[in-house]
Amino acid sequence: MSGEIRVFAQYDRDIHEACDVVIVGSGPAGAVVAHEAAAAGKDVVLIEEGPPFTPEDFVLEGSVSMARTMREGGLRTTRGGFFMPTMQAIALGGGSLVNSAICVRSPDFTLDAWCEEFALQRTTRAELDPHYQAVEDFLGIAPTPDDVQGPRNLLFRDGCTKMGFSSEPIARNVRGCRGSGECFTGCRSRAKQSVDITYVPAAMRHGARVLTSLQVQKVLASGRRASGVEGQVVRPFTGQTSHRFRIDAKVVVLAAGCMATPVLLQKSDDLANASGAVGENLQFHPGVALMGVFLERTHPQFGATQGYQSLHFLRRGFKLETLWAPPGVLAVRLPGFGFDLKQNLARFPYAAIWDAIASCNRSFGRVKARRGTLDPALTYAVHPDDVKIMGEAMWVLAQIFFAAGATSVLPGVHRLPDEMHSLAEAEALRTHDLRASDLTCGGNHVFSTTRMHGDPSKGVVDEDGRCHDMDNLYVVDTGILPRSPSVNPMLTVMALAHRSAGEITRRA
Repeated sequence: MSGEIRVFAQYDRDIHEACDVVIVGSGPAGAVVAHEAAAAGKDVVLIEEGPPFTPEDFVLEGSVSMARTMREGGLRTTRGGFFMPTMQAIALGGGSLVNSAICVRSPDFTLDAWCEEFALQRTTRAELDPHYQAVEDFLGIAPTPDDVQGPRNLLFRDGCTKMGFSSEPIARNVRGCRGSGECFTGCRSRAKQSVDITYVPAAMRHGARVLTSLQVQKVLASGRRASGVEGQVVRPFTGQTSHRFRIDAKVVVLAAGCMATPVLLQKSDDLANASGAVGENLQFHPGVALMGVFLERTHPQFGATQGYQSLHFLRRGFKLETLWAPPGVLAVRLPGFGFDLKQNLARFPYAAIWDAIASCNRSFGRVKARRGTLDPALTYAVHPDDVKIMGEAMWVLAQIFFAAGATSVLPGVHRLPDEMHSLAEAEALRTHDLRASDLTCGGNHVFSTTRMHGDPSKGVVDEDGRCHDMDNLYVVDTGILPRSPSVNPMLTVMALAHRSAGEITRRA
């Protein structure tokens, strides 16, 4: 029996329904659980606050796209001494709709460290590999082929080769990618296998009900049992409210994201927080990037959004990647105003932008519910040792650029030159006494606010994602990662969700 999907225009009264499993959040992890539970014969309701998007809804202008697909219009930032933009999607499919489709397994040494430091027994690579494989097979994950790389990705490969650094095509959840570089604003060719066109429809074919435009405001619970969720219907893009809803369930699964899930628990009478860890231990992958300018045109708008990577420096605390986004988004990193800015923008056809994401395991923050809203207040501080790692990462990127033939690099670092024309000039990236406030960072990979821990006094969930304080309440989003996964988190959180789905199904 096929399920259904409902949108805002279809709600004409208050809603009260019941099911075996209710899942809050339709991003990568929530969609995996919805599919696995529905395929096992459970009655599943998948709730999403945002709307579904089709290719006709995608807007290529970056600012308009962000306003439609991102929470707080794409303007969410950290506070507390360090300003860093962070983007979380509000749409059916969650972040998979607007990310670059990067799917990388966390390395053995990272997962071994999780087990040792967080009292975990079943979260090694050997334990997770079957779950990784199941997700990869379902989505058709494969390395990016050369014919859709484009010059800016292949220049990165060539520069790494000349420097003696390992590099590889990025494995991505795509089928038939055309290299249009539009991942950030939504894949109009539908080549990206975001979960709104893969796992969610598959769950519906097994009978799952998908209810969009529903904002969950509270988890209903008594003692150690969760009984469901309640909230209100919200109009897409405006937040205008209409009807109320309540979904009763045997098992409640929170997959609302590393920021929304702790806020929801805090708003639910501080639920599942005997450890005091809900909303604590906030960690990011702060990303730094350099723009390199070449003599020949690089045609950066063509090629896979992020097609090449280097895992060479993972043990040093950073991962290197190629990057592309709408020029209006990338322009915020460029120096100059007026005519000077215009001249720098005119160099884009000859440029490439490569980035580094840093694990920053020494840097922490906090998520707290803002008064009168479900939006989070985020504080985050970067440890000086992590600043040094980001400086080293930028120095490595500069070396790769010059090895690939760049004539200059623009680092986007305060108190350093706007443009560097040689390795000798670029060496300041690793030798200068950088402060966190000098860096232009973005942080869209976020974790640990409901972290997994074998000791209930130190973490929120166990290795199956079940809240230590509750019998039937689960968290499956990136909040459960005990710290940085060293690489892009999507595939790892989907693998963990695939594992959790078995336990969730048994309890339902």
